[in-house]
Amino acid sequence: MDNFFQSYGFLLVTMVQAALLGLSLYFPLQAGQLSLASPGFYALGGYVAAIMLTNPAFGGLRDALGNSVFPLTWLVAAVLSGLLGLVVGVPALRLRGIYLALATIAFVEILRVVSLNLSITGGAIGIFGIPQAFGFQDRWQYLFLFGPLLILTLIFAAQLERSRVGRAFRAVREDELAADAMGVSPTRYKVQAFVIGAVLAGIVGAMSAPFLNTWNAKQGTFDASIAILAFVLIGGSRNIWGPVVGGALLTAIPEVLRPLADWRLVINGLVLVLASLYLPQGIVGTLSRGGKPPKRPDPAPAGPNTEKISSSHNSNTAENRP
Repeated sequence: MDNFFQSYGFLLVTMVQAALLGLSLYFPLQAGQLSLASPGFYALGGYVAAIMLTNPAFGGLRDALGNSVFPLTWLVAAVLSGLLGLVVGVPALRLRGIYLALATIAFVEILRVVSLNLSITGGAIGIFGIPQAFGFQDRWQYLFLFGPLLILTLIFAAQLERSRVGRAFRAVREDELAADAMGVSPTRYKVQAFVIGAVLAGIVGAMSAPFLNTWNAKQGTFDASIAILAFVLIGGSRNIWGPVVGGALLTAIPEVLRPLADWRLVINGLVLVLASLYLPQGIVGTLSRGGKPPKRPDPAPAGPNTEKISSSHNSNTAENRP
């Protein structure tokens, strides 16, 4: 068992990490918002942890708190990500669809460029020598951090869906105008969903910095946005297990196919294309429906009234002809 965790511990932690990032995108989608901002908040959380754990200005704080400094970095990352999500979300969420996606991609790129030009973030080189959380000796031990966070996030998501806020999210997603007419504020609930996703991504970033031992601008890029979106779409965007399955699967496939060298990237691309074509509801969505496609509404049955309307229409048409 020890050999298994030694060999595959890094992969297992990365799979859980991907599932959490997928869930950070899942929350805005529940309110009908295609947000690709998760990598930006993920990078922000990682920089917060990296700076607090390595910068000499925080040396006294680290000495005073010891291992308690790690939970503090999670808290600070969550607060800053939530505040930034609120600041960005209020104006950005007035946009819809592809326009919102473009705006959030621009947000990720702005954070990346800013981090490249700040000395406190290490510029293009980044921050190295981040100490391991709680003195962990092996990477697989981070399962004790990411695992409980994943469980708590799933419980929170399940409870949220059953709550009044979750029902409001669904109402906004299905028909924003109708929800507004019924007294459900679309802006309020879209911002709430956006901030929840931002907080989760920030915490994951703060946990990931010690795990990776280094942090730089490559952590928050457009490529990462597309990868996280693929986790949700392939797994399923209407079920809390969708991002978990999608994130774990798409993270594991390239590693399982590593003996195939460059062909593994081709096979990984084929999996994405085939899943998009034949599993439009995602893996979890298709399995939950027993492999059946979504039902379409039945056409209105023909009856005596239909015949009367048809005959009346034909007679009116004949009378109106010249």
